[in-house]
Amino acid sequence: MHKPEAFVTGMTGQDGPYLARLLLEKGYRVYGLIKRYSNPNLDNLKWLGIENDIELITGDITDENCMNHLMRSIRPQEFYNLAAQSFVGVSWDLNKLTTEVNAMGPLNILNAIKTHSPNTKFYQASTSEMYGNSTGGQQNETTPFHPRSPYGVSKLYAHWITVNFRESYGLHACSGILFNHESPLRGREFVTRKVTDGVARIKLGLADTITLGNLDAKRDWGFAGDFVEAMWLILQQAEANDYVIATGEQHSIRELLDIAFKHVGLPHWSQYVSTDPRFKRPAELHSLCGDSGRARSLLGWQPQTSFETMIKDMVDADLERLR
Repeated sequence: MHKPEAFVTGMTGQDGPYLARLLLEKGYRVYGLIKRYSNPNLDNLKWLGIENDIELITGDITDENCMNHLMRSIRPQEFYNLAAQSFVGVSWDLNKLTTEVNAMGPLNILNAIKTHSPNTKFYQASTSEMYGNSTGGQQNETTPFHPRSPYGVSKLYAHWITVNFRESYGLHACSGILFNHESPLRGREFVTRKVTDGVARIKLGLADTITLGNLDAKRDWGFAGDFVEAMWLILQQAEANDYVIATGEQHSIRELLDIAFKHVGLPHWSQYVSTDPRFKRPAELHSLCGDSGRARSLLGWQPQTSFETMIKDMVDADLERLR
C-alpha cells in the first residue's frame, strides 16, 4: 500500500522532530528539510531515536528555485512549514534575515505548491507573537493582531499570505496560531530551557547562577509534543482553516523557577537567580493567553501535559544530558 508522504521543514529545531515522530507513527513517509550546513545538528532527531527514519533533504526555503525543484519532484500530500528564525530576541538585530526566512520563505513554498502541486495541503506555523500586547482577555482567531517584534511582524506576513493563497487560489492552506510550547528539545536560548538547563547545572555543581530578564513576564506555555498533534489534525479537516492552539493557562517566569528549583530539592531560587536589563526586550509583551475553543470543538484537540510536568521533564532531561 502506498504510504502518504509529508514534507516537514525545520528539522533541526524543536517541533520538526516531534511532528516527524508523530507522522512516522501514523505510517507516513517523511521528508525533512535541513539547511545547507556542512555538519547539520541532528541531536534532536537522535534524542527521539528517529534520525535514520526520515529522508533528509538539504535545501533552503529562502531559495525559490530550491522550493520549486522540491515540489516538482516530490509533490507530497502534506507540507508543514516549521522553519523559522524563531528566537524573538535576536529578531531586532537580525531583522532582515528574520524577514527573509519567516516571510519570504513561506511565500516561496506557497508559490511552488500553487505551480507544481496544487493538491498538497499546506500548514504554516503561525505564532501568538502576532497578537503583541492585545487588549482584553484571551486571544482567539478573531483577535486583532499587533506584533511587537520583527519576528512577530515577519510571521504575520506569512500568516496573511497563507490566508491569501487559500482565498485566491483555493489551496488547502492553513495556519496554526501556536502559543508558547516547550520541551527538552527547546534551544537553550529560550527562557524555559535556559532555566531548566541552569537548574540542572547548579544542582550538579557546574554553575552558580542563572541570569534572566523580566521575571514577571507571563506566557501560555504548552508541551511541543501535544501541539504537533494539533498541526496534523488541522490538515486532516475537509475545509482549510486557521486555529489557535494554546493551553488557556498563564504562568510567570517566577512560577517556572519555583517548579524547576523545587524539583531538584532547592526551594529558594532567589539566591541563584540574577536579572540583567540586557535580556529585556525593546518592546516587552506583558501578557498572552490563548483561547483554543475552535481547535477543541472542531479538531477534538486538547493539551495532555501540564505545565508542571513539562518543566520537571525538561529538568530531568537536562540532568541526564549533563551527567
